[in-house]
Amino acid sequence: MPMTMIRLEDISFSFDEGEANLIDKVSFSVEEDEFISVTGPSGCGKSTLLRIIAGLIMPNSGKVICMDSEVKGPSRGVSFVFQDFALLPWLTVLENVKLGFSILDISEDEKTKRATLLLDTFGLSGFENSYPNILSGGMKQRVGIARALASAPSVLLMDEPFSSLDQLTADTLRNDILYQLKNKDLPVKSVIMVTHNVEEAVELSDRIIVLSKKPSTVKEIITVDLKRPRTKRSRKFTATMDQVYAALAND
Repeated sequence: MPMTMIRLEDISFSFDEGEANLIDKVSFSVEEDEFISVTGPSGCGKSTLLRIIAGLIMPNSGKVICMDSEVKGPSRGVSFVFQDFALLPWLTVLENVKLGFSILDISEDEKTKRATLLLDTFGLSGFENSYPNILSGGMKQRVGIARALASAPSVLLMDEPFSSLDQLTADTLRNDILYQLKNKDLPVKSVIMVTHNVEEAVELSDRIIVLSKKPSTVKEIITVDLKRPRTKRSRKFTATMDQVYAALAND
């Protein structure tokens, strides 16, 4: 039986005491080997919710359970991929990835060895000594994902990871990333991605969590029952997109 990796129990949040909630009693779970997308209207708190799951922000009420332990701060079993890459420009590609090993008690030689292997996995061999400013957007995001995987997380959180990229680059990277995340040699068991792109959500996800406008609640959880690789022009793909759009529009 698959393990529950993440469970949200009645999560509510507001930025200031006395203000109306941005997020209001949101509950859902994420199982082992699931790719979950969270979507909803702009300003509904999708990215904030992801940061609550990561333990970067504490909810006003409710709790997040990560693999049977309540999240009370950043968790060693969870890594984050940011929309804007968040690479340190004064570090090389290799050094940026090695930052992901900072919580592990391993030697510098071992960090270099593992980082080099991750860069090879994501098609970045030969760029180890390059600086982020010479990389394309897609390459920067590959570095960001490699760094996130360095700490061997069980859960990977991604905040609109492809929205800063042109469509062709985003399509290529989505396919590559999905292939790598389904690779059983990597430690990631589950992925939670925030996105405003419905087609992207249907292409990648096993389930889609649709949030309402603020105060955000879970409006609908849509199961994407499509075999991989998915054909965007198929009737079932289009029908699933229509289902998500209908849930978003019905507010």
